[in-house]
Amino acid sequence: MLRPLPAPDFTDPAHEPRRLFSEAWGTFLLVVVAAGAPVVGATAGGGGITESAIVVAPGIMVMAIIYFMGAVSGAHLNPAVTLAFAARRNFPWRRVPGYIGAQFLGGIAAAAFLRAMFGDIALLGATVPGPGITNFKALIMEILLTTGLVSTILGTASGARNIGANGAIAVGGYIALAGLWAAPISGASMNPVRSFAPDLLRGNLTSTWIYIVGPVIGAMIAVAFEWILKGHATASGTLAAQGDSQNGGAAPIER
Repeated sequence: MLRPLPAPDFTDPAHEPRRLFSEAWGTFLLVVVAAGAPVVGATAGGGGITESAIVVAPGIMVMAIIYFMGAVSGAHLNPAVTLAFAARRNFPWRRVPGYIGAQFLGGIAAAAFLRAMFGDIALLGATVPGPGITNFKALIMEILLTTGLVSTILGTASGARNIGANGAIAVGGYIALAGLWAAPISGASMNPVRSFAPDLLRGNLTSTWIYIVGPVIGAMIAVAFEWILKGHATASGTLAAQGDSQNGGAAPIER
């Protein structure tokens, strides 16, 4: 009688290449949609994609990514999220460089794809402060928005978990909502890779620092808030951050 093979244990270090590929592929999809929406809109003469659709699309994409690969890598897709999970002690610091490297690789590949397909139009989908908005105001907005995003991710990770239905909807919905009201101020990036990749490919890093410093500060504030709200890190948060072990047991909280 044939017996089903046991499910792989994704906490095994041997599966790290799979997790890194997952982060690179997921971040590619996020950036190609987030930066690609305004690029395609400009290519279509502004009549094909509305402003609302441009800011909602990344949220829907993130929701889909969480569903199809959250159980593999945790679907961080964002260096600020990876740093937050590590600071929260749900994710081992030794794995942070690999995750962030994979995210940057995926994001830069997405920006290169857009440039090869459409050329340097619509700032290649870059996020920049809105007209009349100072760098300082854009920075404060990115800090605020990222604090809310990472609070949503950490909060659902410690309970419903961001690889479950409620978490995916909450995270994707937050990204869409943030874009709807705050995109005219800062672009509502909340993700260093999403902003750095188009800036790198278009050769203009003037305002990139806003979208690196802001999300990192916001993420650390969210970690502090999560500690105040829920105390120490939980096993379910570790599973969400590192990928479901698929073996029915709780993954250890690595440091």
